[in-house]
Amino acid sequence: MEPITVTADAEEFTCNAYLIPGEATTLVDAGTMPGVADVVAEHVDDLDRVVLTHQHHDHVGELDAVLDRFEPRLLAAADHPRRDVALRDGDEVLVGSEPCTVVETPGHADDHVSLVGEERVYTGDVVVYNDGAFDDGSFGRTDMAGQSRERLIESLHDLLERLPDTVEAMYPGHGDVYRASEGDDTVREVIERATERAERREPKYPDK
Repeated sequence: MEPITVTADAEEFTCNAYLIPGEATTLVDAGTMPGVADVVAEHVDDLDRVVLTHQHHDHVGELDAVLDRFEPRLLAAADHPRRDVALRDGDEVLVGSEPCTVVETPGHADDHVSLVGEERVYTGDVVVYNDGAFDDGSFGRTDMAGQSRERLIESLHDLLERLPDTVEAMYPGHGDVYRASEGDDTVREVIERATERAERREPKYPDK
């Protein structure tokens, strides 16, 4: 089934949290929208797992509420008091009914991972389609403490190296989902454009 953005109606800042029903019903990130657990419950009765791309607050603010409501397994790269599975580069995780490979993609966050399947890629904040900086391929911000543009650029190259040409859709942590069938570029071309922009070393938000 197609992923469902359960934070789509949020009125406050949050990440995109994706619910993917299937063999292993999965929530990728939890977001900060109050009541997100209720939205999940509108679509499924059970939740098998929550997979975190990273643990910035906008991705985990409602995590405890989701864990308390559904008692799923928690998969995360960094330590967390409720973590059940530690994610490592190269691990395979079933996301809905699609096997995805864990790719470590630090730079925006030390613990950042992306999930790469044959049809979909969940990129968290390492690369998005549109945001306040660019509208057709943008990289994660690296101007805050603990972030690194150089590491993010390396991560984007790693992601491209391990991205199958069969991937048709990109599910980022912010902005819109990008589907190649609805746009002018392949998912690879979008990520390549974001990488080129990151490599210019210019501020992402020059006015800030």
